[in-house]
Amino acid sequence: MYAYIIRRLLTLIPVLLGLTLIVFLMIRAIPGNPAHIILGQAATEESIEALNKKLGLDQPWYVQYFKYLGGLLTGDLGDSIRTDSPISEQIWPYLAGTIELALVAMLIAVFIGVNAGIISAWFQNSWFDYALMLLALIGVSMPIFWLGLLEQWIFAVNLDWFPTGGRDNVRNPVEPITHLYIIDTIIQGDTEKLVEVIRHLVLPAVALATIPMAIIARITRSSMLEVMRTDYIRTAKAKGMKMFWVVYKHSLKNASIPILTVIGLQLGLLLGGAILTETIFSWPGIGRYIYDAINYRDYPVVQSSILIIALFFVLINLIVDILYAIIDPRIKYR
Repeated sequence: MYAYIIRRLLTLIPVLLGLTLIVFLMIRAIPGNPAHIILGQAATEESIEALNKKLGLDQPWYVQYFKYLGGLLTGDLGDSIRTDSPISEQIWPYLAGTIELALVAMLIAVFIGVNAGIISAWFQNSWFDYALMLLALIGVSMPIFWLGLLEQWIFAVNLDWFPTGGRDNVRNPVEPITHLYIIDTIIQGDTEKLVEVIRHLVLPAVALATIPMAIIARITRSSMLEVMRTDYIRTAKAKGMKMFWVVYKHSLKNASIPILTVIGLQLGLLLGGAILTETIFSWPGIGRYIYDAINYRDYPVVQSSILIIALFFVLINLIVDILYAIIDPRIKYR
């Protein structure tokens, strides 16, 4: 197992190196000059050239790339062009915001999606099964931006149950410790702020959870149906075991490998694909951070942020592979 983990970690090196080169070239293919954007429309050619030289953008692309790569090898993510401050010092609050949002969304998606898939398989071909799968199909097909706006209109504007956006109450903000606001408010013992943080989380988390919830429900149903047709499940039923235990104790455990796979993939996608949700709900996460950086042509921020997201994605996949061996002892890694 340990040898397998080490090999997988070593394979990350060429993957991440290739990713840095692709992102480096793609971001520079976007029309627009950072110096021109920073200085504004009235900037002179001399001032633009001077700023380009100061930022190192006058050098050939390969010189800029290897300079950036050299910084990464020493743990330096570079400096933001827009704020002129180290990215490593300013990226964590945004990354923490996305992690918190993605984890809450995934908890919602897993809890509802897995149970919906189980019940759908349990009552196969019933009206309940058809209704759940229809809802799952709608969930996969529904655009996040439309669902987010609909949530804001119904639950924030008309019913006034939840705020329209943000992470906390701007009049009584959370004092960040870890920048994971739920943990911070629990550490501080501030119940009022904890409730406010959860209220701000509900709408964006539900919007972000919709697609993975639907996918998990469909995968769970398919996997459960396959397992529930096996001989040992029929034997358990014949022995008079209650259906609840047959489904949740025996069937679910043996159907969990494909479910775990899709959960891992969806969590990785949530960490990197929350830009629309964060934009609609004014959520200060890594997606908004990258979006603003692209608008300002802040090359180092975009490169480093995408690299960190990619690192999270491959590490999540590695954790899922390790969990395979824990769930199913027949799986061995050498």
